[in-house]
Amino acid sequence: MKKILFLSIIIICQSVYCKAQEQLAFPFKDGKDAMAQFFKDSLEVSPEIIQKKAVGTAFFKFTSDDKGNISKIIVYYADDAIFVEPIVDALKKSNHQWVIPKREKTHDFIIPFAFIFTPPTVSNPKLQKTNTLKLQKKMYGNYLAHSPIMAADQVPLGESTLLPPVLVSYEITQ
Repeated sequence: MKKILFLSIIIICQSVYCKAQEQLAFPFKDGKDAMAQFFKDSLEVSPEIIQKKAVGTAFFKFTSDDKGNISKIIVYYADDAIFVEPIVDALKKSNHQWVIPKREKTHDFIIPFAFIFTPPTVSNPKLQKTNTLKLQKKMYGNYLAHSPIMAADQVPLGESTLLPPVLVSYEITQ
């Protein structure tokens, strides 16, 4: 009986000191929806991305200080190098928007971006099939010629926060 009581006390003490996952406020001013809207308004899809009809993802890591300033923008992975410049420009515009835990002077964030496009709508069924084949050919050509960026060695993550992905959707014309 004493062993069970002693073991129970030890387990209770450990559970008090252990935190499985600390609840943090969302690290962008005004929350997740504000972050999504900010990047929707701030990230300008380049004409090159639209012309190539590029789709894919890119993962970035950056550091924010206690004033919300960002620094050390690092590309962890990008399906194509053409995604990098618009993302870096948008991240630079996000200065003073980031909120880090009070006990820290700097904090690292990892943020994924996903690029997709909305295909043009065509009312004529015969043109729809032709346009779909042209679009597929263009996308396949871009896939064969794209230049991905990826780490060649280990990627230290340390104490970083993975943010929800930012969906970058753009429309293409025929």
